[in-house]
Amino acid sequence: MYIALGIFLFCLGACIGSFLNVVVLRYNTGRSLSGRSGCFSCGHTLGFFDLVPVLSFLFSSGRCRYCNSSISLQYPLVESAVGVLFLVLYLKGFPFLLGIYLAVIFSLLTVILVYDIRHKIIPDPFVYAFIALSALSLGIDFDTVTVSTPTLWHALAGPVLFMPFFILWFVSKGTWLGLGDGKLAWGVGWLLGLSGGTTALLIGVWIGAVLSIALLLGQSWLFRGGKRLTMKSEMPFAPFMILGLVLVLFLDINFYSLLSIFSF
Repeated sequence: MYIALGIFLFCLGACIGSFLNVVVLRYNTGRSLSGRSGCFSCGHTLGFFDLVPVLSFLFSSGRCRYCNSSISLQYPLVESAVGVLFLVLYLKGFPFLLGIYLAVIFSLLTVILVYDIRHKIIPDPFVYAFIALSALSLGIDFDTVTVSTPTLWHALAGPVLFMPFFILWFVSKGTWLGLGDGKLAWGVGWLLGLSGGTTALLIGVWIGAVLSIALLLGQSWLFRGGKRLTMKSEMPFAPFMILGLVLVLFLDINFYSLLSIFSF
């Protein structure tokens, strides 16, 4: 029973991930979300067997069945990632309502993450929706399904985490980073609280720094013949912040445990 439910939730997450890919690719293009999907290379309308999450990509060897052009890895990666997130939510044993709430949060964050990677921008409708959903955690206890009163620090967590991003954005006139990262940090603060939100941001900064250094050092091997990266190259921060959020939620990491790593 437990295995069957886990498989079902992974498949459900993969299907939702497939839809989230559509949202990312069609947002702000004028295309309807309800329109039929087609190959970006040949324009052929895709059938049912071309749209089975993850499996269609594997069975077609990552190529269109009609024109043999390569299919972006974004499709199976997003589908698999959302499927795994849904499965882990189940394995962590979150209460039912909290699990649904987090599943919606993760779905929205997936759109933000992928869109930011593709376009280096976080659309306001997505980040404002995330802030609104995070605000629910201020007044609802999802464990007991009751209305709760947030602590002062929890209520201030969003604005407090937003301010450093706002200051950097204001001082640099938007050249160092976009304000979308600050808005995302606001939602992270309300969702995780001040300690959890700070931890997520620190983890995001560390992962981003390590990856940036690795890319700079290894670009001669990774990007042969391509555009070279420099210290001024633009890199989206939202994916690292979101990864930090996921790690805090699933691994129960907190600010004080991070500090203990550097204490002697």
